[in-house]
Amino acid sequence: MVWYTDHARGYLGRFDPKTGAVRECRSPGGPQSRPYGIAATGPIVWYSESGARPNTLVRFDPKTEKFQTWTIPSGEGIVRHMMATPNGNLVLALSGVNRVALVEVAGND
Repeated sequence: MVWYTDHARGYLGRFDPKTGAVRECRSPGGPQSRPYGIAATGPIVWYSESGARPNTLVRFDPKTEKFQTWTIPSGEGIVRHMMATPNGNLVLALSGVNRVALVEVAGND
């Protein structure tokens, strides 16, 4: 599966390259949420909402189709890039505030 964020419309999407099927869900922040940076840790998809003030980190579980959202403490820095570490944590590049953040995901050792 290929996961993507639709910045302009405020959606999280999944594309199946084998079948061509596309499934989209509206981001919890709505049409102005401006989802951007995205990464996956196992089956869980993480992304940021850059339209929210302060920005938010969103967790999506494809199995339950449930979203969880947290405020990013740095506030106004758009997360353009996000990556998972080998142990399942997240590194966020906070471009608007010239910082890098480490998100320690509970349950990862």
